[in-house]
Amino acid sequence: MSRIGRQIIIIPENVTVKSEASLITVTGPKGVLTYTLPQKIEISTENNQVKVTRLAEDKQTRSNHGSARAHLNNMIKGVVEFWTKGLEIRGTGYKASVNGNKLTVLAGYIHPVFITAPEGITITVADESKITVTGCNREIVGQVASNIRKIRTPEPYKGKGIRYLNEFIKLKAGKTAKA
Repeated sequence: MSRIGRQIIIIPENVTVKSEASLITVTGPKGVLTYTLPQKIEISTENNQVKVTRLAEDKQTRSNHGSARAHLNNMIKGVVEFWTKGLEIRGTGYKASVNGNKLTVLAGYIHPVFITAPEGITITVADESKITVTGCNREIVGQVASNIRKIRTPEPYKGKGIRYLNEFIKLKAGKTAKA
């Protein structure tokens, strides 16, 4: 039995979870999220609790059991309090700005790089070097943050680039001078 899959999810007071066949809709104060359950997985909702169960014991269903429960838990947490992902820019002349839902990043290229935030995702920039991505869907927040990091990944010699907040980059030693 999946250790994650058999855990019960507690639903907060201002969140509703509706199940129609395999489509789950989670509604809360911060938004509405939907999720399609994998085959042979079902949920039951009672007493402000959600329990995820599997209907078969084949390998794929066992794999989907814990994953489906984790997705539902992340959705319930996300509609109550936004998920956030922080990034920081390091490097001379590297900076970011946001205008509406469009992020502009200057990261050492001859042209600025533009990223448009998907619906439900908010990108904010503090002091041109700190970027924060927020939203109720954890997967999309992580994907947008990853796309921003891919603009200029941290290089291993000086550490310049875009990195996650508190990410540690192991720096390599440069060339040694001949004696």
